[in-house]
Amino acid sequence: MSGIALYHWEPNANSGKPMLALMEKGVSFDSHYIDMLQFDQHKPGYLAINPQGTIPAMTHSGAWGTRVLTESTAIMEYVNEEFAGPALMPADPRDRWRIRWWMKFMDQWLGPSFSMIGWNVFVGPMVRQRDPAELDAAIERIPLPERRVAWRKAISGQFGEAEMAESRRRVALGIGLLEQELGKRAYVGSDQYSLADINIFNSTYSLPLSQPDLAGKDRTPNIMRWLKRVYQREAVQKTWAMGRTDLAHRYSLIMEGID
Repeated sequence: MSGIALYHWEPNANSGKPMLALMEKGVSFDSHYIDMLQFDQHKPGYLAINPQGTIPAMTHSGAWGTRVLTESTAIMEYVNEEFAGPALMPADPRDRWRIRWWMKFMDQWLGPSFSMIGWNVFVGPMVRQRDPAELDAAIERIPLPERRVAWRKAISGQFGEAEMAESRRRVALGIGLLEQELGKRAYVGSDQYSLADINIFNSTYSLPLSQPDLAGKDRTPNIMRWLKRVYQREAVQKTWAMGRTDLAHRYSLIMEGID
């Protein structure tokens, strides 16, 4: 009997992607909550699993030993191919191409902009009230230098205006492209719910609240129809019930008001 352990933070963005993929496939897993705001991902216990100190990570144990998997989109593809349950990639090659295109677009281009805004608005204010010496020590333990820079910027509110303006431009463009895409078919890249929907939903679930000037019933009716369709999925509701911070509360607010 194989065992799955998933190391994750809140069920949004990167952590939420493998959480939701496992839920959709009906795969049981041991949940290990890694509190990013307490820098759990940079402590020795987690670094023994993923020396890069990034989340999420998943271990899959069986007769062969234990596999350690990192990088959220790659974990989702592993989950879909390794386990029985509903297929999260369609059979049609063109649909599969579109799905991979959208996942790459989110991971490499649009997602980092959502992340920068989120760090500036949510993560930074949440942690900057702590003791400065404690924060400096925590940041110095971060293995990846680029993550140390990002954390320092988030905590001190030093994301430059040019950086923030570029992120806002990309978010506006990305929302426009997603609205067009969802006017063509029921889901992102396909008429079948897929990994692309999981990937993108976990960064766009709060658009009506976080970007009210860009998304809503009048501005983006296709996105709103899609969000409602995804919100109603049992796996999505179970996954978000695992949240512990205000992000989960924001999810509840939007779910209640999305009709």
